[in-house]
Amino acid sequence: MTAGIEFRQVTKRYGDAKSPLVVKGIDLVVPQGTLTTILGPSGCGKTTSLRMIAGLDVASAGRILIDGHDVTSLGAAERNVSMVFQSYALFPHMNVIGNVGYGLSVSGVSREETQRRARNAMELVGLAGYDERLPSELSGGQQQRVAVARALVLEPAVMLFDEPLSNLDARLRRSMREEIRALQQRLKLTVAYVTHDQAEALAVSDQIVVMNAGLIAQAGTPRELYENPNSEFVAGFMGEAMLFAGTADADGAVRLGPLAVPSRRVMRPGSVKVAVRPEAWSVVATGSGALDGRLVKTAYLGGFQELTVSTSIGEIFVVSPDVTRPWAVGDALGLRLNGSGVSVVESA
Repeated sequence: MTAGIEFRQVTKRYGDAKSPLVVKGIDLVVPQGTLTTILGPSGCGKTTSLRMIAGLDVASAGRILIDGHDVTSLGAAERNVSMVFQSYALFPHMNVIGNVGYGLSVSGVSREETQRRARNAMELVGLAGYDERLPSELSGGQQQRVAVARALVLEPAVMLFDEPLSNLDARLRRSMREEIRALQQRLKLTVAYVTHDQAEALAVSDQIVVMNAGLIAQAGTPRELYENPNSEFVAGFMGEAMLFAGTADADGAVRLGPLAVPSRRVMRPGSVKVAVRPEAWSVVATGSGALDGRLVKTAYLGGFQELTVSTSIGEIFVVSPDVTRPWAVGDALGLRLNGSGVSVVESA
């Protein structure tokens, strides 16, 4: 696929040559018409990378291409890129149509054309008829839609989202991420999207890029990163996986205590780390060849139960779909691994 955004050995440091690198010579491709999420802990370089795409920060070394054109030395206004900020950055004294059309009006587009294009963008995000509302008269979700419409109206080659849903409550975040994804797919937009929320990244992305300490730890589809992480860091970062010490024998078979563990790759003999997600455990009777333990904590959450089980390999967090069984602290139970939700990586 043609690259919509491409980084070639891009490096960034703030300050002089002795300052530490924030981004350390990364290669990155966002295919045209797709959505790539850059995910990682605070300080990993994800927002800096987004700002370099936008032209708000200048790369210290390397090249940045948009639709095949080298934009490394171009300013933000010359890149045909629109950005939706975490704070929305709406003008409080302007009504909705004024906010949406602002970028066009300052670019010299006629008033009639600005209003026509602004109303088209507002209709795309479900804000038809909101022309005269002020930002203070809108909900958080509606303000987010205004920010998206303001970015869309410029008809950019690339759209950038910086933590766009962090100011919304959980239910609204879910609906807005679905709207952003549907809009991106319908208009075939090239999007780079930054978040720290793994569930959000899994829900909206064609590709996820996990960053750590200024480097790309792994890039791939949501399924690849969730089911087949390539390192202890990625395994622990994607979802709620718990990491346990396991062993690989001379044949590459992996064991976790008394359990045989499926592995997608052949492991070298010795110590390994086994990442197990809470949903990967099945609760079975004790003494059945499973990992035996004792319940130390339980919580009923309506559609599932959370169990914390003390075992010979440590405490294990389990999500059980069985909501009918009245678990009690102190109950003896066995745990067995399902086929999915388990990854084996080399010890760091």
